[in-house]
Amino acid sequence: MKAQKPGLHPRNRHQSRYDLDTLTTVNPFLQDFLISNPNGEATIDFANPQAVKALNKALLAHFYGVQHWDIPQGFLCPPVPGRADYIHHLADVLAENSETVPKHASVLDIGTGANCIYPLIGAYEYGWRFTGSEISNEAFASAQAIINANPGLSRAVRLRRQKDPAAIFSGIIHKNELYDATLCNPPFHDSVQSAQASSERKRRNLGLAANGALNFGGQQQELWCEGGEVAFISKMIAESQRFSRQVLWFTSLVSRGDNLPELYRALTQVGAVKVLKKEMAQGQKQSRFIAWTFLDDAQRKRWAQTRFTK
Repeated sequence: MKAQKPGLHPRNRHQSRYDLDTLTTVNPFLQDFLISNPNGEATIDFANPQAVKALNKALLAHFYGVQHWDIPQGFLCPPVPGRADYIHHLADVLAENSETVPKHASVLDIGTGANCIYPLIGAYEYGWRFTGSEISNEAFASAQAIINANPGLSRAVRLRRQKDPAAIFSGIIHKNELYDATLCNPPFHDSVQSAQASSERKRRNLGLAANGALNFGGQQQELWCEGGEVAFISKMIAESQRFSRQVLWFTSLVSRGDNLPELYRALTQVGAVKVLKKEMAQGQKQSRFIAWTFLDDAQRKRWAQTRFTK
């Protein structure tokens, strides 16, 4: 019996340890990165960025029907189980005022990245339609290439370029558009030095030499911004007020729990009617996202009846 990973959402497809026999069949290139752990069991060389990318290719193909996936060198290579958890917990939030998780919900992914991971998972699991915003030309081109290479994705996912680096929703949410949810994996470091220090800690934990290659990658806009995640999410909160009647639930990952009080104060200041926190865990890694809405209970029920019962 394979041991379960603690804390993952019950609908998450990655409860058990990776079935490497199956995954290497799906992506034979993964075979090159298999190693033995101290117990003599086969595992992946997680210290190698190419191994992590090969694993992601296999996971996305096997579990989510994504036959063609790649990212440029140096871009963020996300852990698939953790990203899937955000999608499943978000589905529970959207199911608040209906008996089941809504099909064909419209979701906005802020900073979809070169990997386009949230739309890939959400479109497969729930049939949701995604709009992905992106400020980086290279990341935008990579995400579009993934969409173009996989038949059917172009009907489920569209991309919009954010031309204003100071804006988050403005310029992306058009007049009269409605979104059932937004999601975001914000840059959580407050400086390049902070990002580098975190990278060094990860290297040490993986037994890597200083200044070695990162297994997870990441560009500047993916890893840090001035003021860190509190500044970024606070800006998102302030801007969300302008679109309070066009979005049912705004959400964002929050990497550090001690950042929550300041974000809660910001949500109170803009008049958020309801705020939720969803705790998540993958192994020893703890994470969470917050969700807020400007609609009261009656308005959310009407929204669900109008959009989720078609």
